[in-house]
Parts: sequence; structure tokens; C-alpha cells
Amino acid sequence: MFRKMRKSHMALSNDKAMEILKQGEYGIVSTIGEDGYPYGFPMSYIVLDGNIYFHCAMVGHKLANINYNEKVSFTVVGRTELLPEELDTNYESVIVFGRATKVEGEEKEKALLEIVNKYAKDFIEKGKVSIEKEKSITTIIKISIEHMTGKYRWGDIR
Repeated sequence: MFRKMRKSHMALSNDKAMEILKQGEYGIVSTIGEDGYPYGFPMSYIVLDGNIYFHCAMVGHKLANINYNEKVSFTVVGRTELLPEELDTNYESVIVFGRATKVEGEEKEKALLEIVNKYAKDFIEKGKVSIEKEKSITTIIKISIEHMTGKYRWGDIR
């Protein structure tokens, strides 16, 4: 169902790919809309229980696309280093294919708290107050990972 990586010698182990995914600050979620056009948007996110979560508003382009087609891809770029004299770049990246769904209840609250913990760990109490105030007007999307590949050009980091 999923294509094999063309440059398989550059493939990362699943453990290393997951590590890069967990450490990333933001990723690009890509969706397809009813009009057939792809739509990619940057999002802050967390990895929790083997799934990717991000938050957004209750309506909008991304949700319309997810409602139309729950299949998405998610891309994270880890470290990079330009090598101008070689006309190349050292890099590490991860691409995930999965299905995006809205979550509610305990799962939603757990994801919101983990987002605060990742991005504002010194302000947990303030984050909890914000969660209580804003959770009714916030959507949490979970991407259930179906396939993941990691790729690198940077010494032996597999």
C-alpha cells in the first residue's frame, strides 16, 4: 500500500524516526480537499501514546479537508546543516501517513495538557487555567499513524 523508500540506504530505524518526531517543534500536516487541491499547514504538535495530536479552531480549511478525507500526511524536519561547498545538505526528516480524527473528553484534555507541557512547561498552572477556559472552543485532532519513514544524510545516526 505504501511505497518503499527509493534511497533505502538513507532510511532511519523506526525508533530513531519516532525520536525525531517526538523532538520536533512543528510539523506540516497535508490534507486533500473536495476541490482536489492539497493543503499543507504548519502545526505545533505532540506525540502521545504513539499518535500525533494538534489543536486548532472549531472550523476552517483544515477541518473541512479532514472531514472530507481523513487520510493525511505529516512531515517533520529535524536537524539540518547546509554544505555549500558540496552543494548538499545534511538533514534528518520523518514522514507519517495516517488518519486524522477529532477527539473529545479525557483524551482531548490529556492532549491539551501535554501540548502545554511541551511548549510551556514552566507555565503548567497557567496552561491548566487556559485549558479550562478554552477547551470548549478548541478542536484536538489525532493522527493515528499507519506508516512512518525516517530519512537522513548525516553520518551514522540510525
